[in-house]
Amino acid sequence: MERTHYKQEINITESLMIRINELISHYPEDKIKSALLPVLHEVQDAHDNWLSFELMNKVAEILLIKPIEVYEVVSFYSMFNQRPIGKYMFEFCRTSPCCLNGVEDLMDYTCEKLGVGIAETTPDGLFEVRGVECLGACGYAPMMQLGDFYKEHLTKEKVDQIIADCRDNKITLHDK
Repeated sequence: MERTHYKQEINITESLMIRINELISHYPEDKIKSALLPVLHEVQDAHDNWLSFELMNKVAEILLIKPIEVYEVVSFYSMFNQRPIGKYMFEFCRTSPCCLNGVEDLMDYTCEKLGVGIAETTPDGLFEVRGVECLGACGYAPMMQLGDFYKEHLTKEKVDQIIADCRDNKITLHDK
């Protein structure tokens, strides 16, 4: 399978570097690799919510670790994106409780409504649908994560309203 290489402008600003150093300061000097997850979150947030290989290499350089150590983490966790994504990424939980409550049908419905397949971005760059592993909200199934927030007890009607609210820019993605 051929891998597409996406270009990304790396912009480690002074304020971002101050934040990275603050995160690193929470760990012993000989354990700064422990800051990898929070540093990746900050760097991804500052770079349109995705991490290119070049940006991952920069994180490795900052944390004094090998690039492969960053690649391993980024490729393991679904919260890190290795390509440009839609502004509104619908991450549907696809584990047993959600599946038993119809999440697969809701994913199909959402994809059909948006005219995309799983992990495809709409032509306007607004939406993407993904299936992810357990989000730990089994009692609220079916559910999805949108930005930093959970959307629970989903129905087709609720999905329609979420899409409309996104289009009307009424959805807050982050609690920062």
